[in-house]
Amino acid sequence: MSNYILPLMVLGIVIYGIIKKVDLYDVFLEGSKESFKMAYTIFPNLLAMIVSVNLLIDSGILEFLIELVLPFLKIPIEVISLAFMRPISGNATLALLNTIYTKYGVDHFYSLLGSTIQGCTDTTLYVIALYYGSIGIKNTRYALKASLLADVVGITASILVCHFLFS
Repeated sequence: MSNYILPLMVLGIVIYGIIKKVDLYDVFLEGSKESFKMAYTIFPNLLAMIVSVNLLIDSGILEFLIELVLPFLKIPIEVISLAFMRPISGNATLALLNTIYTKYGVDHFYSLLGSTIQGCTDTTLYVIALYYGSIGIKNTRYALKASLLADVVGITASILVCHFLFS
C-alpha cells in the first residue's frame, strides 16, 4: 500500500488541476522557482549551523561536558552523548541511537532511555537557526532559552520516567 500513496497523491493533484482548469506545468515551474529562492535564503543559515556543530565536536567541548556530567549519572557515555547532541543534530543522534541498539540490543534499558530522549526532545539549535534565519529574524528573544530549557526538562523527565518504568 505504501508504494502507491505518493503516485496516487500526484495523480490526485493532476486530476484536481484538470478539473479546476489550472495550467499545471506553469504552476509547477513557478513553484520550482520559489524553491530556489527559498534554498538561497536558507543556505547561509544551514552552512553556519553545520560549521558550528563541527567546531563543537572537533574542539573537544562536547567531550569535556560529557566527562563533567558522567560521574553523576549512572548511564553510559553513549546515552549522555545522545542527550548533549540532540539539540544540535538529529542525524547525529540517530547514529548514536543506532550504536546503542547495536551494542546493547533494542530492549535494553539504555536503548529505551535513548529512544525516549530522542522522542522527548528536538533539534532546537538546528530549528532556530534554520527557521528564524530563513525569515531574517536575528533576535530570538526567549525562544532559544525556552527551547533549551524544554530540552533539559525532556531529558530529565526521560531519565526519571525510564528509571521508574524500566529499571
